Amino acid sequence: MKPSLLILGAAGRLGLCLTRAFAEAGWQVIAQARKPLPADLLGLDHVRALNCDALDRAALIKGAQGVSVVINALNPPYTEWHRLLLPMADAAQATAKALGALLMLPGNVYNFGSELPAVLTPHTPERANTPKAGLRIEMEARMAAEPGLDSVVLRAGDFFGGPGRGTWFDLALISKLKSGRFIYPGPLDQTHAWAYLPDLAECFVRIAEKRAELKGHHRLHFAGHSVEGQVLHQAFAQAWGQPLKAGDLPWFLIRLGSPFVASWRAIAEMRYLWQKPHRLDDAELRRLIGEPPQTPLVPALRASLEALALVAPTSAAASAEVLA
Repeated sequence: MKPSLLILGAAGRLGLCLTRAFAEAGWQVIAQARKPLPADLLGLDHVRALNCDALDRAALIKGAQGVSVVINALNPPYTEWHRLLLPMADAAQATAKALGALLMLPGNVYNFGSELPAVLTPHTPERANTPKAGLRIEMEARMAAEPGLDSVVLRAGDFFGGPGRGTWFDLALISKLKSGRFIYPGPLDQTHAWAYLPDLAECFVRIAEKRAELKGHHRLHFAGHSVEGQVLHQAFAQAWGQPLKAGDLPWFLIRLGSPFVASWRAIAEMRYLWQKPHRLDDAELRRLIGEPPQTPLVPALRASLEALALVAPTSAAASAEVLA
């Protein structure tokens, strides 16, 4: 029998993918969430729900006895990061340490600040020159400095795929697909890092399988799909099944409204990610697990649209013919 793990934030977009991936790999999954999990997940073998607040350390420790891995997949809304991100991270850290478990965290590129270089390695200097960079750097520093805690940060680009909404993928890129438009927040000739969530979740499984080798703190990068906007545009058209016109995100309106709308203000703070080309170097991840999982881009986009219940105007089989 495979070992067991605790997934914090199992009802979130990544949490749902992680729960499914680990359960299908035979792990015993304790899925923490405040709201009910989807029936199809609860119907899987090896999945048990733990309904409690993510800040309730006593409930987490009591409900997850015997686990060998804890994954902190908690992600409060952007507007609540200053209030909740570090307390949630501290609760996850304390739980993992009390259980003697490996703590795993999905990281992002915020740590490198607004002047992030084109190639990001686990050793690239971090710069706390944005509010979110400072919080993420502090969060990971606490993990690394905790005596007796084994931990892994798996850093990835922007998420797409899986159920749910709330990422650049659905807030921008697909927001006008039904009108025949592909909305891109930056220059189409610059590279941006993306992570297809089912692939990222499978990568977590493969790393967790190496738990015995992972002593101390480790930082790994998941390369995912690092592509120029124009390449993503063409792939989207194939996945959608018809040509799409490229359009810009209305940054001017977002800036105007940001003093009055907190979510717009949080989005405006992240514009630099679309002005700086970047990709993640996964050499150290490859040394640990071998070839990382990677679904080809067009099938990954098509599956992502299906997961969001968007019906393409032509069948998948006809998609390639439309652009021929």
